[in-house]
Amino acid sequence: MKIKYLLPITFVAVALVRLTATTVIPPTFGQLVQQAEFIFQGTVTDVKSVWEGEGGQRHIETYVTFQVQDSVKGENGNSYTIRMLGGTVGDETMLVSDAPKFKVGDRDILFVEHNYDQFVPLVGIGHGRFHIQRDEETGRDIVINDEGEPVKDLAKLGREEESVAAAEAISPEQLKSAVKNQLQAQADHPAQ
Repeated sequence: MKIKYLLPITFVAVALVRLTATTVIPPTFGQLVQQAEFIFQGTVTDVKSVWEGEGGQRHIETYVTFQVQDSVKGENGNSYTIRMLGGTVGDETMLVSDAPKFKVGDRDILFVEHNYDQFVPLVGIGHGRFHIQRDEETGRDIVINDEGEPVKDLAKLGREEESVAAAEAISPEQLKSAVKNQLQAQADHPAQ
């Protein structure tokens, strides 16, 4: 009888250990665009964490809803919700390492894949989120990567960006334009 209850708990514990040990190789810009099923710019309108599952399968999931301002790849209407493993309900928190944290009002460009099928439905986990932030010095919107650094050269994504330290951070419009160009290039030269 005890084994019946211990097995589900063991499986969840092993799954959580695997989640915290996840290593992600940063995708290149081309990989981000190709792998994403949906790419959009949106603003977070709601973040809700809830308990899901029963018994040993019980866990916390967070639902993040966006108002979609611009669909760059794919169409999903004016509102879109992603589901991620982890979050906080009451005084209990379940953390997933490297998973992005969202709050109402965040402005982002997301590269979404396998929503509702994987624990973080973004290409390359945090690498599939580009936060939009106002640059205090210039007053313009710029794109920030998952490490909080301004994105300056899309060709350097997934590689060292140190060589572009003097370059200016790109704007959301420049990122979306580059996605559209990449999509066109992929359509013109499909993988064989």
